[in-house]
Amino acid sequence: CKKYGRLYSWKAALYACPVGWHLPGNIDFKTLYESVGGKQVAGKKLKNKEGWNNNGNGTDAFGFSALPAGYRYSNGYYDDEGDDALFWSSTESTSGYAYDMYLYYYSDGASLYYDDKYYGFSVRCVKD
Repeated sequence: CKKYGRLYSWKAALYACPVGWHLPGNIDFKTLYESVGGKQVAGKKLKNKEGWNNNGNGTDAFGFSALPAGYRYSNGYYDDEGDDALFWSSTESTSGYAYDMYLYYYSDGASLYYDDKYYGFSVRCVKD
């Protein structure tokens, strides 16, 4: 928690943002990609300047400072610290899955994937 912040299940993420803020949806993430130059370069521009494995650091050109917290499986096991950052979206895929923004050390891009709602991912809130 001290280094990367908390990792939330999707249900907990829906309630993690304070009053006046909200969990971003897929449209918010797509808008973010466009505003930083497109999804092919968004990862590089949003990742922190240090802390990513194998020289996967970013430029942090917009102060997003994404850190590679990795994630928590539904069974409590943690994985990929230093390799990736996953941020929940408020957008559901199916009853058991929801979308997340995915940043990885080996890529300058950013992507939207869908994952099990019981996984633990990071959260970024957007001001209303």
